[in-house]
Amino acid sequence: QVQLVESGGGLVQPGGSLRLSCAASGFTFGSSYMYWIRQAPGKGLEWVSRISPSSNIKEYADSVKGRFTVSRDNGEKMLYLEMNSLKFEDTAVYYCATDRQGRTRGQGAQITVSS
Repeated sequence: QVQLVESGGGLVQPGGSLRLSCAASGFTFGSSYMYWIRQAPGKGLEWVSRISPSSNIKEYADSVKGRFTVSRDNGEKMLYLEMNSLKFEDTAVYYCATDRQGRTRGQGAQITVSS
């Protein structure tokens, strides 16, 4: 079955950086678009980024464009999200997912941006 396991969350000050990782198994990772989505406290799921199987297409929500970078390693079945210039409003649980709506997603990694 599909398994997605995020890691790398934590507490960071505004302006800081973090890197999230997602280990994938149970499906053909190398043939799949992959997504990062997030859920801020008291809010619904928000799409953050997607990456094509060959990494030639990378898309970002306007709220993170220019600050976040998505990447993947198909050989290792890993998905990454490099987050720079973090803001208070980036505080959320971040999920990797196999679909934009997050119907199939991992358990999530908490990112808290606080001074």
